Amino acid sequence: MGSTLAVIGFLALILLVVIPVHEAGHLLVAKWFGFKIQEYFVGFGPRLWSFRRGETEYGVKGIPAGGYVKIAGMNPFETVLPEDAARAYGAKPIWQRALVILAGPLSHALIGAMLYFVLFAVYGDFDTERVVVGEVTRTLDGEPSPAFEAGLRPGDVIVRVGDLERPTPENLGAYVTPFAKDHPGEPLTYVVERDGREVSLSIVPDLVTEEGIEKGRIGFLLGPEPLSAPEAALAATRWTGAAAWNSVTTIPKIFTVGVGRTFAVLFGNEPRRADDVSSLVGVTRQVGEAGGEGNWALFLNMAAYVTIFIGVVNLVPLPPLDGGHLILLVWEKVTGHAADYRRLVPVSAAVIVFLSIFAIATAVLDITEPLPVI
Repeated sequence: MGSTLAVIGFLALILLVVIPVHEAGHLLVAKWFGFKIQEYFVGFGPRLWSFRRGETEYGVKGIPAGGYVKIAGMNPFETVLPEDAARAYGAKPIWQRALVILAGPLSHALIGAMLYFVLFAVYGDFDTERVVVGEVTRTLDGEPSPAFEAGLRPGDVIVRVGDLERPTPENLGAYVTPFAKDHPGEPLTYVVERDGREVSLSIVPDLVTEEGIEKGRIGFLLGPEPLSAPEAALAATRWTGAAAWNSVTTIPKIFTVGVGRTFAVLFGNEPRRADDVSSLVGVTRQVGEAGGEGNWALFLNMAAYVTIFIGVVNLVPLPPLDGGHLILLVWEKVTGHAADYRRLVPVSAAVIVFLSIFAIATAVLDITEPLPVI
């Protein structure tokens, strides 16, 4: 049930939230500047439903693979009526046209930031440098765990162990293990923050063997650090920026190494690797697995990142993507001459064909040869 809900929720987010909001970004900024908006549609192909309000037709089409806002004069093969000439796309200042184009991709950052905010506000910060107790293990090697016996609780923040002040997840084990080896059966003082006060607990670490390595353990799993609403907002802003930058650095690899790898696996004998490109099919499967495990924090994390990633892809400087329109505006600003959009139609068609083939190829691989689990 959790897996199904996660898949439905993820697809609903992309199809019913991200795409309409992306196009609404274009629409609202264009209306703000007085552009003549003829159509706002979600989807392509045959018209399923529409209505007209004022000069704009709003509706839904049959193929849920995107959407569009039709601005007078943006289609190079369309004749602009004399009464609409002053409100046509090419008649507006370059900076206004640029903001109209940018509004779509920037909406992805807004949605992604909202998803990250929910993640941090509800679940806390998993990337904390503090040692936060997530779950207390009741037993270790069949005996009551030292943490459970001492009364350690989920949500406790360990602020001192012995003479180690402000331990981190990285240095805590390096401190406890030697102590457990050199002082078997002796207690360590753990000082934890609990409900706004400090509590001291006397805990005797167990020396356990994991994968052939001796380690000092008391029996708890790390958890996220609870955040207040302002802290969650700051974390969401930070993670949105990091996700955007990661997308910027990843996209060139996808369209170089990633393309080659995809077709080498599809038509050759290359095995699929965990770092290979995945399609929406593969991402949806991973989201479903997260939901099936009840890991809704991972669901929110993945949904936020994918949303931001799609927005950055839209900024790739190739027509008909939003980034392609921005590059043409830069050209117009630098040269003083508007680009001939009619000459770019073959380029747009070639980009659409390439992206469609690449998307189909990765989807086929995600179905027939899913990414291996790391």
